[in-house]
Amino acid sequence: MKKLLTATAILLVVPFTAHAGADFVEGDKIFAADAELGATVTTGNTESTSVKARLDMKHELGNWENQYLIETLYKEDDGEETGKRYYGLIQADYLINEKNYLFANANHEIDPFTGYESTTTASSGYGHKFINSETTLFAIEVGPGYRYKRLDEESAFDAGYDTESGWIGHGVMNFETKISESSKFKQMFIADVGKSIEGRSETSITANIAGSLAMKFAVIVRYNGDPLEDTKSTDTETNMTLLYSF
Repeated sequence: MKKLLTATAILLVVPFTAHAGADFVEGDKIFAADAELGATVTTGNTESTSVKARLDMKHELGNWENQYLIETLYKEDDGEETGKRYYGLIQADYLINEKNYLFANANHEIDPFTGYESTTTASSGYGHKFINSETTLFAIEVGPGYRYKRLDEESAFDAGYDTESGWIGHGVMNFETKISESSKFKQMFIADVGKSIEGRSETSITANIAGSLAMKFAVIVRYNGDPLEDTKSTDTETNMTLLYSF
């Protein structure tokens, strides 16, 4: 854990001290957020419950664009817990100009069904917006990172160790575009390359219902190139949620 804290401090501080003298200012203070909620309850011959909640907040102030993300998923079938995931992300982007920026982020995930008690990752680097118009965004981020994993008791006993950690290469591709005045398409890829390759793909379509209320359909795929024994390398999640923007 000490190594993780040291690596996190380095990754969060270095990119911004290098450009502390930049004078580009994007605009005034802006705060916006999207809140999502979806739930499915089945009773009778089959009893199941599924709940997905997400809060995505963005804060813009001068040269800074910050994101705060909280996400949770819970599933239960016939009284037995079959899925549980908690995820949190903080990212700060420092704008050099309209196209280029430096980023630093840290995220923490709890998903006991993967055999890991928790996974923490910190990364920083350079981002470039190839397209940044009123209707379309296409951006890529690359840089170094550090990943720290803690195994649960059963997995640690089988593996003979209780933690995994190491430096990684971090990359993100983010594409967003308006399909129409009332609908939007998003595609995001995240890849962390170290001793193993871990990735996440999120594809979504959002359509406005009325005012700030929208319906969102999303498919999320998580990949681990070196999963623990008795766990699969790929997890797929399909959601239909209500989204409220404010």
